[in-house]
Amino acid sequence: MINIPKRKVALPKGLFLNSSELPPAKLVNKLLINCGSDSFPNYKLSIAIESSNFFFSISSQLKNKIYGFVRVTSDRGLNANLWNLCAQPGEHQTIYYSVLLQATLERINREMPGCSISVQAPPSSFQALEDNGFILDPNGIRVMGYKL
Repeated sequence: MINIPKRKVALPKGLFLNSSELPPAKLVNKLLINCGSDSFPNYKLSIAIESSNFFFSISSQLKNKIYGFVRVTSDRGLNANLWNLCAQPGEHQTIYYSVLLQATLERINREMPGCSISVQAPPSSFQALEDNGFILDPNGIRVMGYKL
């Protein structure tokens, strides 16, 4: 069972959390670049988003812009993986991360109970990850990954 913080974080006015309408890969890539993360070919990112178990994006009701994004893959037995966690830099970045993490953890807890969770995320998310129950750097392990 995942420990979800009791205090819910609300998005700034005019923004909403979306998990049904696929975000354009071009906008997700723009956000990833703004967060200092790697970008991907749009067609590959679109396939990755479509192939994920679920995703959340934070969007504006008035602008064609994404303020936060995360996608989740899982074997629905042992592991759930959070990919491309990113949030628009600025005064609300921590709020965006917290909203994404809380919604993601609630859904994993409901649909994939007992799964171990791993996260691929930039350093700007570390405080929000800790605030939402993640333990950073267990046993001195900092990074596991490779580029193809």
